[in-house]
Amino acid sequence: MSITPKMRGASLSAVLLAASLALTACGSDDKASGAESSDTRTITADNGTIEIPAEPQRIVTIGGTSQPFVDLGGKPVGASPYYEPEALPADQKAVFDAATDIETGDDVDVEKVASLKPDLILYQGDQAGFDKISTELNAIAPTVFWTMATEWKTMADAIAVAGNVTKGLDEQKSEFEKSVADIKSTYADLIAGTKFVDLGRYSISDPGTFVIADIGCSEVGRDDIGLNLPEAAEGQDPLAYTSLPFEQLSSLAKYDVITYPVDEQGNPTVDFAPVVATNTWKALPQVKAGRTAGLFCPGNGSYGMVNRYLDSLDTALAKLAAQG
Repeated sequence: MSITPKMRGASLSAVLLAASLALTACGSDDKASGAESSDTRTITADNGTIEIPAEPQRIVTIGGTSQPFVDLGGKPVGASPYYEPEALPADQKAVFDAATDIETGDDVDVEKVASLKPDLILYQGDQAGFDKISTELNAIAPTVFWTMATEWKTMADAIAVAGNVTKGLDEQKSEFEKSVADIKSTYADLIAGTKFVDLGRYSISDPGTFVIADIGCSEVGRDDIGLNLPEAAEGQDPLAYTSLPFEQLSSLAKYDVITYPVDEQGNPTVDFAPVVATNTWKALPQVKAGRTAGLFCPGNGSYGMVNRYLDSLDTALAKLAAQG
């Protein structure tokens, strides 16, 4: 079974697209830019150059913009729900609970959005879905739109500028850069000499299947930390879109370390638990040797989420390094 972002509905940066709505995305040339004036400024996104309030007060966030905006300290009056609320810190969950749920994807309640009287709408999602309601949204308030192809760092920058929450961005970026530098320095030899493979499984996966993850937090581990992780060939669908039968777990013996998703308490996620319960998993040489690592990936839609993943990765690498 091939799993696509469309099948996930809201934020594959999420399960896949975090999988994350990551969830979320591989790259983009999108840039945010601000042209300052007294009451308004302009920002350039996938739907052109939009004039927006300099200091918006009532923001509605749709699709992939909701969690990053809240993560940066924003308090939307209306928001699409986060696909994995149990992964949210308590303060962010409270912000989502206080915001009016305007749904996401094809289910966005435009009338409810209008009733909130926003002065700015931030939207990341499918281009076709946006096109269906873009005229209505723009009649309500200036609407800034990004496609799902927008890379998470670009989104964080753009949302911070548009939503006037750049202070939160600066703090999170500093933490991210320090964590990346510390991990790369502390575990340089381990990273250079280890073949990793990152596994995953989704709530929509067929019974008896798993995936090799190469998007979401795996991208951070590979591209920012330098972990040797498998990925799809350029121009091909991510490996994470293809389900593999449990029988193929035995083919993972060629890797040095297997990583897999856990919750904040360190337990295999509900979706991945069936994998670790199989005899095939238990028979893997990495499992027998203790060369597996559970990683907490609450999503890769924002620096705050990624920083929590990096904390988990740091802990896992420390344990592996101690084994020698």
